[in-house]
Amino acid sequence: MEPQPWTLRRRVLPQHTDHAGVMWHGAYLAWLEEARVEALASVGLEYSALSARGLELPVVSLSIDYRQALLHGDQVELRSRVEPRRGVSMPWRSWFVRADGAIAAQARVELVLVDRSAGAQRRLRRRLPDDLAAAVAALERGPQ
Repeated sequence: MEPQPWTLRRRVLPQHTDHAGVMWHGAYLAWLEEARVEALASVGLEYSALSARGLELPVVSLSIDYRQALLHGDQVELRSRVEPRRGVSMPWRSWFVRADGAIAAQARVELVLVDRSAGAQRRLRRRLPDDLAAAVAALERGPQ
């Protein structure tokens, strides 16, 4: 049985749309980022605390498959699931679900952990710090 997804609810506002009232592709990226930050916070780890320690989780791969347009005023549920790590990659799957239950878009995002605390040189970290490892494990289990 797959874990329940993390959920972020949003409404498509004018600033999310193009001149035709269709959600602009860049707004999808912002909502994906917001969903990841909020999910991490919900398991007790603030992204800002990682940054303060010189740790970042940059996106190294991203794909979005658009199926139906999201329009100004639409209610959207962004459902995200954290998949088990593959090597250094932390994969997320997300679905943009319309109020009628239709999937408007599906996204896959892969993150890695980078340590920039040693000055200007950034290093890829294979091993997660204990607090991040615990948070990722909780995210993989889904909301309880």
